[in-house]
Amino acid sequence: MLEINRDLMDRLVSVCRRAGDVILEVYESDFDVDGKVDGSPVTEADRRAEAIILPVLAEIAPEIPAIAEESVSAGIIPDITGNRFWLIDPLDGTKEFIKKNGDFTVNIGLIEDRTPIAGVVYRPVSDTFWVGARGLGAWRIEAGKETTLQVRDADPVGGLTVIASSSHRSAELERYIASLPKVRNSISRGSSLKFCLIAEGTADIYPRIGPTMEWDTAAGQAVVEAAGGSVEAYEGGPFRYQKPNFRNGYFIVKGGGL
Repeated sequence: MLEINRDLMDRLVSVCRRAGDVILEVYESDFDVDGKVDGSPVTEADRRAEAIILPVLAEIAPEIPAIAEESVSAGIIPDITGNRFWLIDPLDGTKEFIKKNGDFTVNIGLIEDRTPIAGVVYRPVSDTFWVGARGLGAWRIEAGKETTLQVRDADPVGGLTVIASSSHRSAELERYIASLPKVRNSISRGSSLKFCLIAEGTADIYPRIGPTMEWDTAAGQAVVEAAGGSVEAYEGGPFRYQKPNFRNGYFIVKGGGL
């Protein structure tokens, strides 16, 4: 069985950077935007990044199937009835990528028993990694410097900092935020960066009341939980994977003390 250790996480960091390099090549050019069957956008960057990641994961652990966003869109869905599988979003935040606002990431998560146990989130424009794994903790790598990640404890007196999607701010989400005891600040960010800001203690709670897919959330959940936070189903209970069509329900990401 694949061992979850620093060597594995370093290899995942390395392939995320390679994927990020080709993403930036496209980002800095005039690129075309295509539409998928579900109406969501896709670019050359999504496809090229996935083509880099999948062979490396097959080399690292040929026995572990990989579920990747663009492959699934093309109808390539391996058998995941075993205990473990990868979830890959080669370019999370394609809408942000198209807007050229920098809020896009590369995500690789490893699922065991329907729960993320390891993950890497990479933001190419700032060359920043958020890494987390069961038994190893969580850390950020930026400018060659590694920093331990730990969620912060919420301050009920000073108030909560809420982070939410910059592309999916619904009336239902606004009602949920209004129902919280005291909100000091509200931040909008794209892609899986919202998980990362919870993990590093910049924000306290991230409610997602809107559609996501499992590859959007697996890596971020692994990082948050390794940093001491939690991800719960909106109706309560653990947030699980290996769902029909890989579609997520609503969820809430929490830092400490919530």
